[in-house]
Amino acid sequence: MTESLDVHGHQASPCVMVIFGAGGDLTKRKLIPALCNLAKDKLLSPQFAVIGFSYDSMTTEAFRAQLTKDIKEFAPEPVDSQLWNWFLERTYYVQGDFQDSAAYGRLQAQIAVVEKTHSTQGNRFFYLAVSPKFFAPVVKQLGQAGLTQEEEGKWARVIVEKPFGRDLASAKQLNRDLKQILDEQQIYRIDHYLGKETVQNLMVFRFANAIAEPLWNRNLSIAYRLTAAETVGVEQRGGLLRDVRGPARHGSQSSVPVAFVDGHGAADFV
Repeated sequence: MTESLDVHGHQASPCVMVIFGAGGDLTKRKLIPALCNLAKDKLLSPQFAVIGFSYDSMTTEAFRAQLTKDIKEFAPEPVDSQLWNWFLERTYYVQGDFQDSAAYGRLQAQIAVVEKTHSTQGNRFFYLAVSPKFFAPVVKQLGQAGLTQEEEGKWARVIVEKPFGRDLASAKQLNRDLKQILDEQQIYRIDHYLGKETVQNLMVFRFANAIAEPLWNRNLSIAYRLTAAETVGVEQRGGLLRDVRGPARHGSQSSVPVAFVDGHGAADFV
């Protein structure tokens, strides 16, 4: 299947991707469609596999069926059936509590099967699409299960979605917690919001514009007025929004201002 796809960039290394919170909103809306786009552009290795990990009681077959339903709704364009079948046959599911060591034993066993079946060469990356309160516990459990070790040229990475802490103190504490298990090179802190085309256009308009940049900073700006309009409700994100003290902190405070705030200091938002 992959041989028939056009190459538009550098193909990624063989690996297995583990999505914590695989039953959630981010997985169906963003992660799976993004992986399909990468596969379409031949940027995923043929030696690639996905394992979903979540508290929801599902089998691998049920997980695949749910993804098949979701991709029809959330993919930006129809996904080729051949590509989707290729993707599904390397997609698996492990049910478990994020703080249950026995669940990580099952995950470890599933990873071993997947690595043998799909020849992922021992490379792993773990995507934490979970509530922020689980960031440190999940990484601790991964470390105790020996899943974050890098040996004989094999790599392991952990992707942490925003919000990274509630404030400066909690962000520093989270850094300390993660670095008890991981090296800095293993940690990726990301905000998928910054990948949005509108945000990228704003950043280009500001930083590549010799007229706008001197004016658009804290020295000459008193306040910004932003409107964050959402078309999606709370849905399955109730626990997440409660943990981060509401959608205002999760979206408007965490994501939107990043494109506007000057690197030398923050402005007031009204």
